[in-house]
Amino acid sequence: MSETMNAVRVHAVGRPEVLTYERVARPEPGPGEVLVRVHAACLNPPDWYARGGFANIPDDLRPTTALPFTPGSDASGVVAALGEGVTEWQEGDEVFGLIRFPGTLGNGGKAYAEYTTAPAGQLARKPAAVDHVQAAAVPMAGLTAYQFLVDHIGLQPGSRVLINGAAGGVGHFAVQLAKNTGAYVIGVASGRHEAFLKGLGVDEFIDYTAVAVEDAVRDVDCLIDTVGGPRGHRFLPVIRDGGTLSPVFYGDYRLEEAARRGIVHRSGQVHSDGPQMTELARLLGEGRLRPGIDSVFPLSEAAAAHERAERGHIQGKIVLRVAD
Repeated sequence: MSETMNAVRVHAVGRPEVLTYERVARPEPGPGEVLVRVHAACLNPPDWYARGGFANIPDDLRPTTALPFTPGSDASGVVAALGEGVTEWQEGDEVFGLIRFPGTLGNGGKAYAEYTTAPAGQLARKPAAVDHVQAAAVPMAGLTAYQFLVDHIGLQPGSRVLINGAAGGVGHFAVQLAKNTGAYVIGVASGRHEAFLKGLGVDEFIDYTAVAVEDAVRDVDCLIDTVGGPRGHRFLPVIRDGGTLSPVFYGDYRLEEAARRGIVHRSGQVHSDGPQMTELARLLGEGRLRPGIDSVFPLSEAAAAHERAERGHIQGKIVLRVAD
Protein backbone atom coordinates (compact mmCIF):
# COMPACT_ATOMS: atom_id res chain seq x y z
CA MET A 1 0.00 0.00 0.00
CA SER A 2 1.44 3.38 -1.01
CA GLU A 3 2.16 6.07 1.58
CA THR A 4 -0.26 8.96 1.86
CA MET A 5 0.02 12.69 2.51
CA ASN A 6 -2.15 15.78 2.93
CA ALA A 7 -2.89 17.82 -0.19
CA VAL A 8 -5.34 20.37 -1.53
CA ARG A 9 -7.55 19.12 -4.34
CA VAL A 10 -10.06 20.58 -6.78
CA HIS A 11 -12.84 18.16 -7.77
CA ALA A 12 -15.13 20.74 -9.43
CA VAL A 13 -14.34 24.21 -10.73
CA GLY A 14 -15.79 27.16 -8.85
CA ARG A 15 -15.13 29.61 -6.06
CA PRO A 16 -12.45 29.14 -3.34
CA GLU A 17 -14.62 26.75 -1.33
CA VAL A 18 -14.09 24.05 -3.97
CA LEU A 19 -10.54 23.65 -2.61
CA THR A 20 -10.58 20.60 -0.33
CA TYR A 21 -7.91 19.40 2.09
CA GLU A 22 -7.64 15.61 2.00
CA ARG A 23 -5.43 12.53 2.12
CA VAL A 24 -3.99 11.36 -1.18
CA ALA A 25 -1.27 8.98 -2.30
CA ARG A 26 2.25 10.34 -2.00
CA PRO A 27 3.91 10.63 -5.42
CA GLU A 28 7.06 8.82 -6.48
CA PRO A 29 9.80 10.55 -8.49
CA GLY A 30 10.25 9.33 -12.04
CA PRO A 31 13.50 9.28 -14.03
CA GLY A 32 15.20 12.68 -13.87
CA GLU A 33 12.94 13.84 -11.03
CA VAL A 34 13.26 14.41 -7.31
CA LEU A 35 10.68 14.05 -4.57
CA VAL A 36 10.41 17.28 -2.58
CA ARG A 37 9.11 17.50 0.97
CA VAL A 38 7.28 20.80 0.53
CA HIS A 39 7.79 23.37 3.29
CA ALA A 40 5.97 26.24 1.53
CA ALA A 41 4.01 26.77 -1.67
CA CYS A 42 2.92 30.03 -3.29
CA LEU A 43 -0.32 31.23 -4.85
CA ASN A 44 -0.19 32.51 -8.42
CA PRO A 45 -2.92 33.73 -10.79
CA PRO A 46 -2.92 30.48 -12.82
CA ASP A 47 -3.91 28.66 -9.62
CA TRP A 48 -7.15 30.58 -9.21
CA TYR A 49 -7.72 30.73 -12.96
CA ALA A 50 -7.59 26.91 -13.07
CA ARG A 51 -9.76 26.60 -9.97
CA GLY A 52 -12.38 28.74 -11.71
CA GLY A 53 -12.17 26.83 -14.99
CA PHE A 54 -10.24 29.64 -16.74
CA ALA A 55 -13.49 31.59 -17.12
CA ASN A 56 -11.44 34.80 -17.56
CA ILE A 57 -9.63 33.44 -20.64
CA PRO A 58 -11.12 33.77 -24.16
CA ASP A 59 -12.78 30.53 -25.29
CA ASP A 60 -10.31 29.87 -28.09
CA LEU A 61 -7.35 30.18 -25.70
CA ARG A 62 -8.87 28.44 -22.68
CA PRO A 63 -6.93 25.40 -21.40
CA THR A 64 -8.81 22.21 -20.67
CA THR A 65 -9.11 21.60 -16.94
CA ALA A 66 -8.45 17.97 -15.94
CA LEU A 67 -10.29 17.11 -12.72
CA PRO A 68 -9.46 16.41 -10.00
CA PHE A 69 -6.17 18.27 -9.62
CA THR A 70 -3.83 19.69 -7.00
CA PRO A 71 -2.92 23.33 -7.74
CA GLY A 72 0.41 25.05 -7.28
CA SER A 73 3.59 25.37 -9.31
CA ASP A 74 5.84 27.26 -6.82
CA ALA A 75 7.44 25.22 -4.06
CA SER A 76 10.30 25.42 -1.61
CA GLY A 77 11.34 22.39 0.37
CA VAL A 78 13.81 19.59 0.96
CA VAL A 79 14.79 16.78 -1.42
CA ALA A 80 13.33 13.60 0.07
CA ALA A 81 14.17 11.05 -2.66
CA LEU A 82 15.91 10.86 -6.02
CA GLY A 83 14.55 9.45 -9.24
CA GLU A 84 16.64 7.36 -11.60
CA GLY A 85 19.56 9.23 -13.15
CA VAL A 86 19.53 12.25 -10.82
CA THR A 87 23.06 13.20 -9.78
CA GLU A 88 22.90 16.96 -9.18
CA TRP A 89 20.90 16.70 -5.94
CA GLN A 90 21.14 14.72 -2.75
CA GLU A 91 18.56 13.89 -0.11
CA GLY A 92 18.39 16.75 2.37
CA ASP A 93 19.21 19.51 -0.12
CA GLU A 94 17.03 22.61 0.25
CA VAL A 95 15.56 23.56 -3.12
CA PHE A 96 12.94 25.80 -4.71
CA GLY A 97 11.56 26.37 -8.17
CA LEU A 98 8.76 26.76 -10.69
CA ILE A 99 7.62 23.23 -11.48
CA ARG A 100 6.57 22.07 -14.97
CA PHE A 101 5.15 25.40 -16.08
CA PRO A 102 3.37 26.08 -18.40
CA GLY A 103 2.95 22.35 -19.01
CA THR A 104 0.78 22.08 -15.89
CA LEU A 105 -1.77 24.68 -17.02
CA GLY A 106 -5.17 23.02 -16.57
CA ASN A 107 -3.73 20.01 -14.79
CA GLY A 108 -2.41 21.53 -11.58
CA GLY A 109 1.23 21.91 -10.60
CA LYS A 110 0.71 19.74 -7.50
CA ALA A 111 2.66 21.96 -5.08
CA TYR A 112 -0.25 22.48 -2.65
CA ALA A 113 0.79 19.26 -0.93
CA GLU A 114 3.16 17.84 1.66
CA TYR A 115 5.19 16.21 -1.12
CA THR A 116 5.54 16.88 -4.82
CA THR A 117 7.83 15.74 -7.60
CA ALA A 118 9.87 18.04 -9.82
CA PRO A 119 12.25 17.70 -12.76
CA ALA A 120 15.70 18.00 -11.23
CA GLY A 121 16.79 20.62 -13.76
CA GLN A 122 13.98 23.03 -12.87
CA LEU A 123 15.11 23.56 -9.27
CA ALA A 124 17.70 25.80 -7.64
CA ARG A 125 19.40 25.60 -4.28
CA LYS A 126 17.58 27.70 -1.68
CA PRO A 127 19.91 30.34 -0.21
CA ALA A 128 20.53 29.89 3.51
CA ALA A 129 19.77 33.59 3.98
CA VAL A 130 16.04 33.14 3.22
CA ASP A 131 13.49 30.79 4.74
CA HIS A 132 11.13 28.52 2.82
CA VAL A 133 8.21 30.96 2.95
CA GLN A 134 10.33 33.68 1.36
CA ALA A 135 11.81 31.28 -1.20
CA ALA A 136 8.40 29.92 -2.21
CA ALA A 137 7.27 33.48 -3.00
CA VAL A 138 9.85 33.83 -5.78
CA PRO A 139 9.61 31.26 -8.60
CA MET A 140 6.76 32.17 -10.97
CA ALA A 141 6.64 35.90 -10.25
CA GLY A 142 10.42 36.23 -10.10
CA LEU A 143 10.96 34.26 -13.30
CA THR A 144 8.24 36.25 -15.08
CA ALA A 145 9.95 39.52 -14.16
CA TYR A 146 13.39 38.13 -15.06
CA GLN A 147 12.29 36.70 -18.41
CA PHE A 148 10.51 39.92 -19.35
CA LEU A 149 13.45 42.16 -18.49
CA VAL A 150 16.25 39.92 -19.77
CA ASP A 151 14.81 37.64 -22.47
CA HIS A 152 12.02 39.75 -24.00
CA ILE A 153 13.05 43.37 -23.42
CA GLY A 154 16.82 43.20 -22.99
CA LEU A 155 16.65 46.13 -20.58
CA GLN A 156 19.64 48.47 -20.71
CA PRO A 157 21.15 50.60 -17.93
CA GLY A 158 19.75 54.12 -17.90
CA SER A 159 16.40 53.14 -19.41
CA ARG A 160 13.25 54.80 -18.09
CA VAL A 161 10.86 52.02 -17.08
CA LEU A 162 7.26 52.37 -15.92
CA ILE A 163 5.84 49.37 -14.05
CA ASN A 164 2.07 49.32 -13.61
CA GLY A 165 0.93 47.14 -10.72
CA ALA A 166 4.36 47.61 -9.18
CA ALA A 167 3.41 46.30 -5.73
CA GLY A 168 2.06 42.97 -6.95
CA GLY A 169 3.89 39.68 -7.37
CA VAL A 170 5.52 40.26 -10.76
CA GLY A 171 5.64 44.01 -10.31
CA HIS A 172 7.67 44.16 -7.13
CA PHE A 173 10.26 41.76 -8.54
CA ALA A 174 10.41 43.73 -11.80
CA VAL A 175 11.08 46.89 -9.78
CA GLN A 176 14.06 45.30 -8.06
CA LEU A 177 15.50 43.59 -11.14
CA ALA A 178 15.18 46.78 -13.19
CA LYS A 179 16.94 48.74 -10.45
CA ASN A 180 19.69 46.10 -10.35
CA THR A 181 20.12 46.69 -14.10
CA GLY A 182 20.58 50.42 -13.55
CA ALA A 183 17.22 51.60 -14.86
CA TYR A 184 15.18 54.60 -13.69
CA VAL A 185 12.00 53.02 -12.34
CA ILE A 186 8.57 54.61 -12.07
CA GLY A 187 6.22 52.48 -9.97
CA VAL A 188 2.43 52.73 -10.27
CA ALA A 189 0.20 51.41 -7.47
CA SER A 190 -2.35 52.65 -4.95
CA GLY A 191 -1.11 55.00 -2.26
CA ARG A 192 -0.97 52.39 0.50
CA HIS A 193 1.94 50.73 -1.33
CA GLU A 194 4.10 53.86 -1.53
CA ALA A 195 6.38 53.10 1.43
CA PHE A 196 6.77 49.46 0.32
CA LEU A 197 7.83 50.44 -3.20
CA LYS A 198 10.13 53.23 -2.10
CA GLY A 199 11.77 50.67 0.16
CA LEU A 200 12.39 48.55 -2.94
CA GLY A 201 14.05 51.49 -4.68
CA VAL A 202 11.54 53.05 -7.08
CA ASP A 203 12.80 56.41 -8.28
CA GLU A 204 9.31 57.79 -8.72
CA PHE A 205 5.96 56.65 -7.30
CA ILE A 206 2.56 57.37 -8.81
CA ASP A 207 -0.68 56.74 -6.92
CA TYR A 208 -3.11 55.83 -9.68
CA THR A 209 -6.07 56.56 -7.40
CA ALA A 210 -4.99 60.21 -7.22
CA VAL A 211 -3.35 60.84 -10.60
CA ALA A 212 -4.04 59.59 -14.13
CA VAL A 213 -0.72 58.05 -15.15
CA GLU A 214 -1.24 58.97 -18.80
CA ASP A 215 -1.45 62.61 -17.77
CA ALA A 216 1.57 62.55 -15.48
CA VAL A 217 4.29 60.68 -17.39
CA ARG A 218 5.84 60.86 -20.85
CA ASP A 219 8.78 59.42 -22.77
CA VAL A 220 9.36 56.15 -20.95
CA ASP A 221 11.51 53.68 -22.84
CA CYS A 222 9.61 50.68 -21.58
CA LEU A 223 6.20 49.99 -20.05
CA ILE A 224 5.65 46.77 -18.14
CA ASP A 225 1.94 46.39 -17.40
CA THR A 226 1.18 43.61 -14.93
CA VAL A 227 -2.53 44.46 -14.79
CA GLY A 228 -3.89 44.23 -18.34
CA GLY A 229 -7.58 44.57 -19.12
CA PRO A 230 -9.70 46.55 -21.58
CA ARG A 231 -8.09 49.90 -20.77
CA GLY A 232 -4.46 48.89 -21.24
CA HIS A 233 -4.19 51.18 -24.25
CA ARG A 234 -4.47 54.26 -22.02
CA PHE A 235 -0.75 53.89 -21.35
CA LEU A 236 0.32 54.37 -24.99
CA PRO A 237 0.87 58.15 -24.59
CA VAL A 238 3.32 57.39 -21.78
CA ILE A 239 5.69 55.45 -24.08
CA ARG A 240 8.12 57.31 -26.35
CA ASP A 241 8.03 56.66 -30.09
CA GLY A 242 10.14 53.55 -30.70
CA GLY A 243 9.77 52.39 -27.11
CA THR A 244 8.72 49.01 -25.77
CA LEU A 245 5.32 47.80 -24.57
CA SER A 246 5.40 44.64 -22.44
CA PRO A 247 2.06 43.44 -21.06
CA VAL A 248 2.10 40.52 -18.63
CA PHE A 249 -1.66 39.77 -18.84
CA TYR A 250 -4.31 39.98 -21.54
CA GLY A 251 -5.45 43.47 -22.45
CA ASP A 252 -6.47 45.83 -25.23
CA TYR A 253 -3.30 47.70 -26.17
CA ARG A 254 -4.28 48.87 -29.67
CA LEU A 255 -1.15 47.32 -31.12
CA GLU A 256 -1.72 48.75 -34.61
CA GLU A 257 -1.69 52.27 -33.17
CA ALA A 258 1.43 51.37 -31.16
CA ALA A 259 3.14 50.00 -34.27
CA ARG A 260 2.49 53.24 -36.19
CA ARG A 261 4.60 54.97 -33.55
CA GLY A 262 7.32 52.36 -33.76
CA ILE A 263 6.45 50.95 -30.34
CA VAL A 264 7.59 47.34 -30.12
CA HIS A 265 5.36 44.75 -28.41
CA ARG A 266 7.44 42.26 -26.40
CA SER A 267 5.83 39.67 -24.19
CA GLY A 268 5.79 35.94 -23.53
CA GLN A 269 4.64 33.08 -21.33
CA VAL A 270 6.74 32.41 -18.25
CA HIS A 271 8.38 28.99 -18.22
CA SER A 272 10.31 26.83 -15.78
CA ASP A 273 14.07 27.41 -15.96
CA GLY A 274 16.57 26.00 -13.45
CA PRO A 275 19.56 28.17 -14.47
CA GLN A 276 17.48 31.35 -14.23
CA MET A 277 16.17 30.20 -10.83
CA THR A 278 19.80 29.82 -9.80
CA GLU A 279 20.45 33.44 -10.81
CA LEU A 280 17.45 34.57 -8.75
CA ALA A 281 18.79 32.49 -5.86
CA ARG A 282 22.11 34.32 -6.13
CA LEU A 283 20.38 37.69 -5.97
CA LEU A 284 18.31 36.52 -3.00
CA GLY A 285 21.40 35.31 -1.19
CA GLU A 286 23.17 38.63 -1.81
CA GLY A 287 20.18 40.61 -0.53
CA ARG A 288 19.66 42.24 -3.94
CA LEU A 289 16.21 40.67 -4.37
CA ARG A 290 13.67 40.66 -1.58
CA PRO A 291 10.29 38.91 -1.81
CA GLY A 292 7.34 40.84 -0.41
CA ILE A 293 4.99 38.63 1.62
CA ASP A 294 1.37 39.78 1.63
CA SER A 295 0.12 37.01 3.92
CA VAL A 296 0.81 33.42 4.98
CA PHE A 297 -1.82 30.69 5.45
CA PRO A 298 -1.48 27.05 6.54
CA LEU A 299 -1.95 24.53 3.73
CA SER A 300 -5.25 23.43 5.26
CA GLU A 301 -6.59 26.98 4.76
CA ALA A 302 -5.87 27.22 1.03
CA ALA A 303 -9.49 28.27 0.42
CA ALA A 304 -9.02 31.27 2.73
CA ALA A 305 -5.78 32.12 0.89
CA HIS A 306 -7.67 32.11 -2.43
CA GLU A 307 -10.35 34.33 -0.90
CA ARG A 308 -7.58 36.76 0.05
CA ALA A 309 -6.29 36.66 -3.53
CA GLU A 310 -9.75 37.42 -4.93
CA ARG A 311 -9.99 40.58 -2.82
CA GLY A 312 -7.02 41.94 -4.80
CA HIS A 313 -4.65 44.80 -3.92
CA ILE A 314 -1.99 42.25 -2.98
CA GLN A 315 1.39 43.51 -1.76
CA GLY A 316 3.90 40.89 -2.85
CA LYS A 317 2.86 37.25 -2.64
CA ILE A 318 0.45 35.00 -0.72
CA VAL A 319 2.16 31.88 0.62
CA LEU A 320 0.95 28.56 2.02
CA ARG A 321 3.01 27.21 4.91
CA VAL A 322 3.14 23.44 4.56
CA ALA A 323 5.75 22.45 7.16
CA ASP A 324 7.78 24.26 9.83
